[in-house]
Amino acid sequence: MKYRIERDPLGKKKVPANAYYGIHTQRAVENFPISGLKPHQELIEAIGAIKLAAAQANASLKLLDGRRARAISRAAAEVMRGRWNAEFVVDPFQAGAGTPLNMNANEVIANRAIELLHGKKGDYRIVHPNDHVNMSQSTNDVIPTAIRVSCLKLMPVLLAECENLRRALAQKAGQFRKIAKSGRTHLQDAVPVMLGQEFSACAESISKRARRIAQTRSFLSRVNLGATAVGTGINTHPRYRQIVIRRLSAVIGLRLTSAPNLFEATSSLTDFLAFSGTLRSLAVDLSKLCNDLRLLSSGPRTGLAEITLPAVEPGSSIMPGKVNPSMAEMLNMVCDQVLGNDEAISLCAQQGQLELNVMTPAVAHNLLGSLKLLTNGIREFTKRCVAGIKANKAACAEYYEQSLGLATLLAPRIGYDKAAKLAQEALKKGKTIRKHVLDRKLLSEKELNRLLDPKRATRPNR
Repeated sequence: MKYRIERDPLGKKKVPANAYYGIHTQRAVENFPISGLKPHQELIEAIGAIKLAAAQANASLKLLDGRRARAISRAAAEVMRGRWNAEFVVDPFQAGAGTPLNMNANEVIANRAIELLHGKKGDYRIVHPNDHVNMSQSTNDVIPTAIRVSCLKLMPVLLAECENLRRALAQKAGQFRKIAKSGRTHLQDAVPVMLGQEFSACAESISKRARRIAQTRSFLSRVNLGATAVGTGINTHPRYRQIVIRRLSAVIGLRLTSAPNLFEATSSLTDFLAFSGTLRSLAVDLSKLCNDLRLLSSGPRTGLAEITLPAVEPGSSIMPGKVNPSMAEMLNMVCDQVLGNDEAISLCAQQGQLELNVMTPAVAHNLLGSLKLLTNGIREFTKRCVAGIKANKAACAEYYEQSLGLATLLAPRIGYDKAAKLAQEALKKGKTIRKHVLDRKLLSEKELNRLLDPKRATRPNR
């Protein structure tokens, strides 16, 4: 491999001759061979957008000459479009605050700009990574802003998949609205419920979680760009912050505003923790949904088998004909990972000291990872599982009749104590509530049918 020699304050180092990154990135590659992972594409693109906006802002303030500004802008736009993703080689688990990632971007953009100006990579007299590409910026305002932009860009995709899932569940609620079954609390017989009512609860829970996620736009859109190192805006023009945020908003097509307190926005990561909390809540509700579907579809002959999930793959390498709830299991694991990511973000958020919390690289990795995992997991779960769920009407009807919870429907008529004794006797004798009441001639068949009617039993009835 051919190399070029680059220098920094620590000395000289070989950099691959064809690489657009430079010495700072090379040091990071050597220092942090940790996970084998790369930065999320959305984060890279957001940094590209920030560098483009900064170049435009600096040029408009006459701080950056037009020739360099145009080259940097073009190179940054290419980064924003994903052209140079392969050049972003720094592990997500790197030096605090994300300086290696910011410098990775600065060097790639600088060397591409140098190339556009007909120079040779590494000739930073033409375009310098720090002096020109990073002008009026610090890692401490670039990386948090990039995380916010990435989240805002990914959020609509997740919300769209949540809405698709909500609609699919609501459709099942409509299809199953007349199918009565036994409710269960504590996994024991409880009062009746319609299968459609169970599915309507699931649809509403997804809707509520999506609304909470959408509400985070209000604080995620308040960026600390222009704060530079600690929030003072040192080494920037007095008008730079206003201009660069306006330019960035135009570049990404989203309305951003300046954080009301740049010192807080630079030193605190709790906005990201709050956003992660909404993803955690979604994951919790999704996991319960998956658990319920797995339980209701258990069997097909030795479980509840009230519903049937679509078969997507053979379920065993040893048991012929076995089919598992694979899509629900997948989403359960996705949700568990999101909960783990949230815990990591929580730990990172409390690690700040004084003017800066340096744990942004791990926050970015976990937060964007959660967004994409949920988006992809919900999409496939909706398409390959929920959309094809079928009800087993016979099983639901059988459980309805067998449930001791039907004694509750008799309590207003005969009293709680008598109804409780009736249920105990029916269980002991192996009878249904209906048969036991008729055998004892406690109520007429007409009256009993009225009291145990599923329509009456699944709505207010007094």
